[in-house]
Amino acid sequence: MDIKDIQNLIKFVAKSGAQEVKLEMEDIKITIKTGSDPVQIESSGLVHQLQAAPAPAVLAAPPVASPAEETPKKEEKQDNDDHLITIKSPIIGTFYRKSAPEKPAFVEVGDTIKEGDVLCVIEAMKLFNEIESEVSGTVVKILVDDASPVEFDQPLFVINPA
Repeated sequence: MDIKDIQNLIKFVAKSGAQEVKLEMEDIKITIKTGSDPVQIESSGLVHQLQAAPAPAVLAAPPVASPAEETPKKEEKQDNDDHLITIKSPIIGTFYRKSAPEKPAFVEVGDTIKEGDVLCVIEAMKLFNEIESEVSGTVVKILVDDASPVEFDQPLFVINPA
């Protein structure tokens, strides 16, 4: 586990609202406590301390800016968009529209999908997680670019249910 993985884990825990998370693997132990307590990492008997950044303040800033920009669009299209369903990211990671660079995208705008169809994969800590559709319908919009980082609960797709 490298420092980027640990930083992503800290951000995820801070955003989830959990008070404390302990992770033990073969040669590493990680305890993350939200608030002003430091994060402890034991690796082969050595203890490292990382001060958890005030992530909630940092993570709260971007969402405040986005809704302000999107408010006029929502007001204009509110009548048309009431029935649309937004599929959100269940995890933090890197969003991929294809299973491999040479393969076609899982879905395109205008494609008809069924419940359980794979829409994308999100790579988190070297694991590729297939994100499946929760509803049947038509893909109206893809909100994230391929190979982009995504946050927990970030909108990924807009679906018109059938």
